[in-house]
Amino acid sequence: MVINDQIDKLLTVREVASMLHVHTNTLRRWSDAGTIKSLRITPRGDRRYRMQDILEFLNGSQVDREL
Repeated sequence: MVINDQIDKLLTVREVASMLHVHTNTLRRWSDAGTIKSLRITPRGDRRYRMQDILEFLNGSQVDREL
């Protein structure tokens, strides 16, 4: 199913930073702090993000703004 494929796609730091309109270093800091979930792939430790985790982050951010 197309929707599931889009949700399961792993996104790069650059792609997610662009989506969230933040600098890549900001996104890395959020990952290090546990604010947003990331996966470490490769022995080098490259980060990847699941679309589902990004959507959950955005939904949580909207709830925080309403409070």
